[in-house]
Amino acid sequence: MDYVNPTRYGIWLTVSSIIGWIAFFDLGLANGFRNRFAEAKARGEEKLAAEYLSTTYFAISVIVTLLLIIILPVNYFLDWPTLLKVDASYATELRQIFAILSVFFCLNLVANTFASLLTADQQPGYAAVVNCLGQVFSVLAIFLLTKTTAGSLLNLSLYFAGVPCIVMLLASIIAYRTPPYKRYAPRLDLIRLPLIKDIIGKGIQFFAIYICLILIFQLSNIILSREIGPLSVTQYNIANKYFNILYMVMIIIITPFWSAFTDAYTKKDFAWMKSTVSRMERIWLAPVLVALFMLAISPLFYKFWIKDSVVIPFSLSLAMAVFVLSHSIGDLYMYMINGIGTIRLQLIIYVVFACIAWPCLVWSCRHFGIYGIVLFPSAVYVVQAVFGKIQLNKLISGRASGIWAQ
Repeated sequence: MDYVNPTRYGIWLTVSSIIGWIAFFDLGLANGFRNRFAEAKARGEEKLAAEYLSTTYFAISVIVTLLLIIILPVNYFLDWPTLLKVDASYATELRQIFAILSVFFCLNLVANTFASLLTADQQPGYAAVVNCLGQVFSVLAIFLLTKTTAGSLLNLSLYFAGVPCIVMLLASIIAYRTPPYKRYAPRLDLIRLPLIKDIIGKGIQFFAIYICLILIFQLSNIILSREIGPLSVTQYNIANKYFNILYMVMIIIITPFWSAFTDAYTKKDFAWMKSTVSRMERIWLAPVLVALFMLAISPLFYKFWIKDSVVIPFSLSLAMAVFVLSHSIGDLYMYMINGIGTIRLQLIIYVVFACIAWPCLVWSCRHFGIYGIVLFPSAVYVVQAVFGKIQLNKLISGRASGIWAQ
């Protein structure tokens, strides 16, 4: 914020969140690959696992190439100031940062296939380390910019998006040249086009889910910018980043169970799955206490973190704490269900909420202000958690049928 000021930072957050939608346009290939790779490895089919990897790299590369062919020309003609309701003087700068972010996010789609491989191999910690390094180097680069250059959204976008992408690419190149991942190294002769259908079978449902997620969760910045102004986007995202610390801890705990449940379900190890679900539900109670503590100290934390740059209403912090808790319990069940691959019910829930997302978000924002934007997505995750728990219990006990088993 000090580098580009709070209002320009709000504009930056809005544009970068729009660009973040690109991550969902791999047609669900990354998640489809994740399940197929874990299944193949559980059966001891190492060559098939390697073919899944090479085919996924090829398919995602084709998709991002087509995306850039469409996105870059459209960006040139898009009226960004009108879309975001900001001053027309930002037009050229917005086009430039959108182009830079588009290129790097597309490259990152390809590079992150390596992270999907690590997670599918039940090594999400290594993927987290690589991502962390990318973020650390990115922050260091931006810190140097604050000391050596004037505030520039162009520089911010270049280093924020470019550095993590380069780190992931370098990490994957090194990993594919050394054991144990050398045997899976992507090669042209391992590309099997028929496998795309196999990967995308579940992947297309993941893709549909992610499109719904965009409509439900990623429109907040745009609606806030249009209804209240760019400064509200900054307030919303500061509160979100603070309470998201708790969600990140939960994701660190939850993530390994996606591929672990794929492995266990393939081997029909239902006893382990049942005990794991019970243990994870007990673990979730700890974040409730932590969220209450974070809420209590939030005014002091904001004062220490951002000083007097922006005022964060307590009502927004309370709403964000509720959102993060509902998000984490919803994901707790969904990650395990995603590993099993029975995601039709999840898709239906998201489609229903996606159809009413825009009017509900706008209505809640107009009637309740900035914290109202958090109410709708919180409700979505509560519903997701209720149905997720019922479905997971049915799957583990062997009583799932119909929509519960699809």
